[in-house]
Amino acid sequence: MDNLSNISVIKDVLERHNFSFSKSLGQNFLVNPSVCPRIAEMGNAGDGFGVIEIGTGIGVLTSELAKRAEKVVAIEIDSRLMPVLEETLDEFDNIKIINDDVMNVDLHKLIRDEFEGLDVAVCANLPYYITSPIIMMLLEKRLPIKSITVMVQKEAGVRLCAKMGTRDVGAVTVAVNYFSEAKMLFNVSRGSFMPAPNVDSCVIRFDIKEHTPEGVSDEKHFFRVVRAAFSQRRKTLVNSVSSAIGLDKATVSDAVTKAGMPLTIRPEQMSMENFIAFSECLKELI
Repeated sequence: MDNLSNISVIKDVLERHNFSFSKSLGQNFLVNPSVCPRIAEMGNAGDGFGVIEIGTGIGVLTSELAKRAEKVVAIEIDSRLMPVLEETLDEFDNIKIINDDVMNVDLHKLIRDEFEGLDVAVCANLPYYITSPIIMMLLEKRLPIKSITVMVQKEAGVRLCAKMGTRDVGAVTVAVNYFSEAKMLFNVSRGSFMPAPNVDSCVIRFDIKEHTPEGVSDEKHFFRVVRAAFSQRRKTLVNSVSSAIGLDKATVSDAVTKAGMPLTIRPEQMSMENFIAFSECLKELI
């Protein structure tokens, strides 16, 4: 179906299917015709690639991905959109729709079953309320994918793409940097959506690293320490970690010193190497 970014077309399709937007699912559909082609182009949709899309809306991005990629598997949680998508994506024979919550889908099996012989990328227009959990799930599963391209709330995008050692860094930033190279692609104004959200958005891409940083002997422990470090924003590393994990400050202080950092250091000042060194030193002391 043409003109899926046209407001009148969208309204007509949704009205015919008695569809109403769900606030609980964070539904905001794109109506800016220039955005989805750019996401598809910059999100590795092309020859030799299969794409997993998370959240279809009425299929605006899905159709742009299908025009470029060998195959698209789109995962959409809202069953009310299934008849809508049957209509809007009817012309494509390289799209498979899965009506499920992406958090419950076995993505390793999906990739094996659906994308044999293809490189794989992920593209998504993520609801703001579940941005970090989905991104972390995609990264921590160590999926055989090349990239993750997502549209997120602009504030979240700034945090996710922040450079280590800067004020915008959070626990999720460290995880993103551990698994990938993050890049801000372009901004998307709130007026590009229907209904319009209260904030602007941006599109970012994570290019998955072939190898994660060396020196981490226990990833579960490492990320527990990272989360603890940022549990109390702007406090020192010693205070945050001792409080969050329940360790005495003397032990945490010893680990900080042993890792070669001043006791006054704050988590947002730390490099990846600092976090790894501190995590390993703390592991030896507890």
